[in-house]
Amino acid sequence: MATSAIGPGFLTQTAVFTEQLLASFAFVILVSIILDIGAQINIWRIIAVAKMRGQDIANAVFPGLGYVVAFFIILGGLAFNIGNVGGGGLGANALLGVDPTIGAILTGIICIVIFLLKEANAAMDQIVRYLGIVMIGFTAYIMIISNPPYGEAALRTVAPLEVDFLIIITIVGGTVGGYITFAGGHRLLEAGITGKENLTYVTRTAVSGIIVASVMRTLLFLAILGVVAAGYSLNADNPTASAFQIAAGDIGYRIFGLVLWCAGITSVIGAAFTSVSFLTTFHKSVERYKNYWTVAFIVLSTTILAIVGEPVTLLVLAGAVNGLILPLTLGSILLAAHRVSIVKDYKHPIWMTVFGAVVVGLTAYLGIYTLINMLPQLF
Repeated sequence: MATSAIGPGFLTQTAVFTEQLLASFAFVILVSIILDIGAQINIWRIIAVAKMRGQDIANAVFPGLGYVVAFFIILGGLAFNIGNVGGGGLGANALLGVDPTIGAILTGIICIVIFLLKEANAAMDQIVRYLGIVMIGFTAYIMIISNPPYGEAALRTVAPLEVDFLIIITIVGGTVGGYITFAGGHRLLEAGITGKENLTYVTRTAVSGIIVASVMRTLLFLAILGVVAAGYSLNADNPTASAFQIAAGDIGYRIFGLVLWCAGITSVIGAAFTSVSFLTTFHKSVERYKNYWTVAFIVLSTTILAIVGEPVTLLVLAGAVNGLILPLTLGSILLAAHRVSIVKDYKHPIWMTVFGAVVVGLTAYLGIYTLINMLPQLF
């Protein structure tokens, strides 16, 4: 889940918002962590107790709702996976100097090989863990080199000079929106870590997933803050790359390429795995041949990227739809949490329900706001 969240969009958003809010972005990170945890612990706990995937829980709440949820998550997963493959290609270009399209194809091939391995799930778990360590380690190195104003960042974590509500919710959507929060929940379900007896582990894992992603965002924020606080302006076309290059020269640019390539690979794996886990609702054969469907999903994403290039219109539309996915999925989970037919004798804590309801309201607002402002641009 954590490495699925740390994708090309994650890197770019963090760079853009850091340049915009400077040290006050630390407050955004803090608030988003709290909201992320509120969403994720609700979703993972109910998946564990119900022993059902997210879409099946939604169908149990209201017949047909699960198919709607699955459709939007698969659509968003495909669109964002095209962007993830493209980000992997740009990372390979920065690291190795290969053509971005060739890099994208290499990214797709690496992910396909992982899912074709005999113990695909175990391989997936290990590989994304190691790539996550690589991303965090090299980003920490750039942070040290850029020498950010740590004291100012610490102060603005609790006393920001500027607060942007929409940026907060955008960051929340980028960490636990769409397919991302279900990546870990469905993986635990497949591993058989379910039932009330495992709720302590599930809750701890849900929180630790958010913490890992947030550690990466914090390190990246501080690395970029050191650059912009020194008076440099980031390249609008590739803000994260320019920050790494300004901080550490050509080596910094190569490190950016490595981080972006790792981010692309882990996000492709997460998006493909989770999207196909939602696809299983539509036909039993998908469950039986799940790894092959996952490979097909990656092939399709890579082919579209290689032939058409990044489909900006599709990504804009998917981004608008993604804003509505979290309140839809989390809302159905909260309803399920109090249905005896779904959770049996489990009693969901009231504070978790209230916490989740706040996240539903805030993300629903952003989704509606995004749709109103983005849809006219498509026509």
